[in-house]
Amino acid sequence: MAKPYFEQVAVVGAGTMGNGIAQVFATMGSRVLLVDASAEALQKGLDTVRGNLARVVKKELLSQADADAAFARIKGAKEIADLKDEMLIVEAVSERKEVKEAVFRLLDGAARPEAILATNTSSISITEIGAGTKRADRVIGMHFMNPVPIMKLVEVIRGQETSDTTTTAVMECATALGKIPVEANDFPGFVSNRILMPMINEAVFCLMEGVATREGIDTVMKLGMAHPMGPLTLADLIGLDVCLDILEVLHRGLGEDKYRPCPLLRRYVAAGRLGRKSGKGFYDYQ
Repeated sequence: MAKPYFEQVAVVGAGTMGNGIAQVFATMGSRVLLVDASAEALQKGLDTVRGNLARVVKKELLSQADADAAFARIKGAKEIADLKDEMLIVEAVSERKEVKEAVFRLLDGAARPEAILATNTSSISITEIGAGTKRADRVIGMHFMNPVPIMKLVEVIRGQETSDTTTTAVMECATALGKIPVEANDFPGFVSNRILMPMINEAVFCLMEGVATREGIDTVMKLGMAHPMGPLTLADLIGLDVCLDILEVLHRGLGEDKYRPCPLLRRYVAAGRLGRKSGKGFYDYQ
């Protein structure tokens, strides 16, 4: 195995995205500190990585020895204060601006001065997150796609003060992980969600207005537009609460009604119908 781009990495947040990011770094040889304030979430994240690696071994894409070695490189921690020698820290907490900014203030105080602080945000301003730290030149967006171990794209977003050195390092790191990085500038939703979320939102409007059934809407997009899954199924996979949060960012940041979240999406989130993770969204997974 080649030497990893960053030998020591921290991932803050052990949820769906965080544990996937930790798995990818560990598989490529980095030692990973997976941080989550919730002991239950941390254990669930580690269990998910173990299960995912077992499936990769079963598909004969990785040897059992390599999978065991990758899992052994991941250590769990509950406190950001446990950060010591990590040169790259990737934040993957909930898609709420105030939550991310609070985490970055803690990271800025705990991490070594030369460390890069990356956020896996899918829509929130990198410039604003960086402005809350004393190292805005080393704050950057590193937006992985879900499921992280499978999807090749990493959107790399530079804020107003992000340096060329930081951007180059993160682009090269993503490539070393076997991903394909695409650089984007700091606008609400960047590229991926500025295009994707209005499509999902319009699909929800079609459902609310009775244009077609959920199955009909998804089938049209799969068979007519060659999408691997329909927009309502994709929304369930992403999480309806996450979709709503991103649309709110787009609506506020760009000020156009075409980004206004569909009332049905709001109602489902209010009811706790968040998609696969809650067992029910536009479809029932229980």
